[in-house]
Amino acid sequence: MTQKDKKLAFSIYLYLGALFITSLVVSNLIFQKFFSWNPFGEVTVFGAPLFELSVGILPYPITFLITDLVSEIYGQKKANQVVTAGIFASFFSMGIILIANYSSAIPTSPVDDATFTTVFGLSPLGVLASMLAYLGAQYIDITIYHFWKRVTNGRMLWLRNNFSTFSSQFIDTFTVVGLLCIFGVLPWDKFYGLLISGVIFKIMIALLDTPLLYFFVYLMRKRFNLKIGEEISLD
Repeated sequence: MTQKDKKLAFSIYLYLGALFITSLVVSNLIFQKFFSWNPFGEVTVFGAPLFELSVGILPYPITFLITDLVSEIYGQKKANQVVTAGIFASFFSMGIILIANYSSAIPTSPVDDATFTTVFGLSPLGVLASMLAYLGAQYIDITIYHFWKRVTNGRMLWLRNNFSTFSSQFIDTFTVVGLLCIFGVLPWDKFYGLLISGVIFKIMIALLDTPLLYFFVYLMRKRFNLKIGEEISLD
């Protein structure tokens, strides 16, 4: 690979990392708002409406698509680096918001303290639950992805994409809902309904992102003349 190609590959990696971090931070900033999606009508699961979800779930699947793409093209080490950077960025942004929340607004401020706290006064327990779930799910996703990549010798992209995402999304949803119930943020009678609703939604999104992964992998392999299973080394 020429130096020009290496620079381009590194630039693409940086942009993918930026998209990943942005999606993750945004999902933590907006998770307190909930919406309802009813493609199958008024359906309830264990007393909870199907697809009554936090808007924070909307950008979250993008992070799994990006880590799968980085895993496929740049390898496991680089995918784990993106995840670690995302964790650091999330806690850093939460720290800034916490400081801003405790800074008193002046009388002429367009946004007063009460409004700011309502919008950005993130629940520490909610953020902790989200981060713990994210940490486990993303690293597990990458590990499972590369396990199937080795087993299939780099073939059957759809298999590792979906098997890794299905497993990690279940772990993510189970962990975050379970921790929120343990901490008393959510009642236990909502656990099964929210778990099933969240997992079904994420699986549906995961199935939709498979064609996108194939498309981006195809573009990357064609541009950098990569064989099936071959990865770009940025070291």
